[in-house]
Amino acid sequence: MQRVLLVSLSHAFRSAAFLLLPFSFIALVAWSTAGSASGSTTDPIRGALWIWLGAHHIPFQLSLPPTAVAGYLTYLPMGAVVLPFLVIRSSFARVLDKLKGDYHDVNVVRLNFSIIYALLVTTLAFMSRSNPVAAQWYLAPLFAFVIALISTMSVGNRVVPSRSLRMSLRVLSILLGFSLILVSILIFINFSQVRTITTSLQPGIFGGALLLILNILYLPNAAIAVGSYFSGTGLAVGTGTLVSPYWYNLGEIPALPLLGILPVGREPLSLIGILFFVGLGAILGFLTANFDIRAIAQSYLFTVVGLVLLGYLASGSLITAEMGAMGVSIWKFALSVALEMGVGLALTLLITNKVMNKGAA
Repeated sequence: MQRVLLVSLSHAFRSAAFLLLPFSFIALVAWSTAGSASGSTTDPIRGALWIWLGAHHIPFQLSLPPTAVAGYLTYLPMGAVVLPFLVIRSSFARVLDKLKGDYHDVNVVRLNFSIIYALLVTTLAFMSRSNPVAAQWYLAPLFAFVIALISTMSVGNRVVPSRSLRMSLRVLSILLGFSLILVSILIFINFSQVRTITTSLQPGIFGGALLLILNILYLPNAAIAVGSYFSGTGLAVGTGTLVSPYWYNLGEIPALPLLGILPVGREPLSLIGILFFVGLGAILGFLTANFDIRAIAQSYLFTVVGLVLLGYLASGSLITAEMGAMGVSIWKFALSVALEMGVGLALTLLITNKVMNKGAA
């Protein structure tokens, strides 16, 4: 047990260092080119930690200079979570390789590694606090533990989820994948607007590369927003705004190139997208046709929980009070998609039962 703890501890530090080193380089270059007269050498170190914590989807509380106006940064890129996932997965594979079977239960090793990693992330989140920027360190154990545990479960003797959960994950994957395709099409159609926003920022070569990476990491957020738009509930791009097929109220938008794909007015015909979500429910019904009613209900419940989670991760506040609402409304998005999918699921089950009853007769 002691050896398991020591190996897990060393590789948890390795996981953190593997991402912190490139993030430190990015923060150092940004700090050196910013030209701040009041900056200190600890700024790039904290900056690297903030980027690393943001990759774990840990929100930040801000005190914006010069008047210390309160702000929040909770609208974080969903795609960034892939970075710690891949690094932890690689590190845990090394843990199992180094232990060479010297453990009773691989799940205990997973739990030990995840707890140690969560404690490390929490400690660094607490240490990274400053007056202008403070990570909400008390949320770090939850986010870091969940990311670490899911990452380790994909290594070694993999944990096989239940049939109900697998069917739910398939449907959610279809939703996310199709929405990403739509985002790609919209970027192509509105490329001139995306390019105009990018050019207005004048990011330079290094800044342009970072801006490109940032937009790529925000693609899953955009995919969920597009899904919410075509479900009829829409999305927000600032406090008091709403962009949906039937209602449109949009003011000034932040200079984020991905926002160039936003529609410029009402598009009621986009409500036809509701049929896609009804179809998703039909797919869920088809996949679970041979399940008992309890397993079908579990698949549907898992899907609803997944929608709530995706809505939470894809929304939040972007620094200022004016940008206090970004992305989807969690409850509206989950409720509308759940109802639309529920219609497709119910119709599929009804038709399937009638066909089976006729066949039996």
